[in-house]
Amino acid sequence: MLIARWQIDARFGQKQTVIDSITQWTREIAPKVGLLKGRMLSGSIGTLEATVEHNWEVDSLAELEAAWAKLGSIEAHKEWSKSLEPYVVSGTARWSILRVIT
Repeated sequence: MLIARWQIDARFGQKQTVIDSITQWTREIAPKVGLLKGRMLSGSIGTLEATVEHNWEVDSLAELEAAWAKLGSIEAHKEWSKSLEPYVVSGTARWSILRVIT
């Protein structure tokens, strides 16, 4: 099992807007690509307060790659990305993949 961690930093004063937008994405778009088990976190102590992170549980890299491939064909995902852009710090979006040991 793997955890696919997606992080992005909100612009000052926009963290709740980013959280609301990602929440909407998890309800409306994630199920269409097979991302079903996840949770959202935000920065608190020892990390940037502006960071919003969503961790997705996947069985394999193949499952994650299939989800990513499907995203490109979903018009609602493209529109969501464009609508989110004004509220995030450009260049901060990143994926980290972690292997679950226990």
